[in-house]
Amino acid sequence: MPNGVLRIQDVQKYFGGLRAVDGLSFAVPEGQIKSVIGPNGAGKTTLFNLITGVFPPNQGRFEFAGQILNGLKTHQIARLGISRTFQNLELFPNMNSLENAMLGCHTHTAAGIFRAGFRLPGMREEEKRIREKALEELRFMGLEGKALLGAKSLPLGEQKLLEIARALAAQPRLLLLDEPAAGLNIRETETLSETILRIRDRGITVMLVEHDMSLVMGISDEVLVLNYGRMIAEGKPREIQRNPEVIAAYLGEEARNA
Repeated sequence: MPNGVLRIQDVQKYFGGLRAVDGLSFAVPEGQIKSVIGPNGAGKTTLFNLITGVFPPNQGRFEFAGQILNGLKTHQIARLGISRTFQNLELFPNMNSLENAMLGCHTHTAAGIFRAGFRLPGMREEEKRIREKALEELRFMGLEGKALLGAKSLPLGEQKLLEIARALAAQPRLLLLDEPAAGLNIRETETLSETILRIRDRGITVMLVEHDMSLVMGISDEVLVLNYGRMIAEGKPREIQRNPEVIAAYLGEEARNA
């Protein structure tokens, strides 16, 4: 298997008789954007849930930056440097944008319940640092002016950006984005595309699950194609667009003419 910041070897995940992920092995090169595509039910979100410890695999191994992930809890994996967004928005609607972004910092907090309860100096300093980090990520996402607005008052495109800001506040080395363009219009998708490229330029590795093929083919360094939980192709975007098995399984005649 080639080197990568994330290495996945012979991973399998069953749900009853359904093989959601079936013998999957690949690596994610550091500092690149690797997209995972495939039909609905191909196992893409299940793969993200396995990487982040939501589900344990039935078989196989996950290795991140030399650390075995198998058996670790989700917060332990996040602390190692993997953060994510979700297929369905998971914001806290009754909090403002700044508070939502600040939650991304929780894996790196050190103040215990005693210092927090009595508002001791260490706690106040840590809260200031968290606030500054959250504002930095809101600024990066173009949301600094929306910091005090309730998350539920933002349009969908900005809510998606806010969720990414929260994930970035966790200071990831690897960022998993699960269908970030779903529901966005063309202009919002263009903004998202530029944002993902800027995230990569910060040195953050990105794994992207997405159905918008224009977005995927426009920004990806590598593309992995799943079908029924198995990898059917892996390569550069242009190679994937021309792969007959991928065309038959997913992309269709539109890709043949791309």
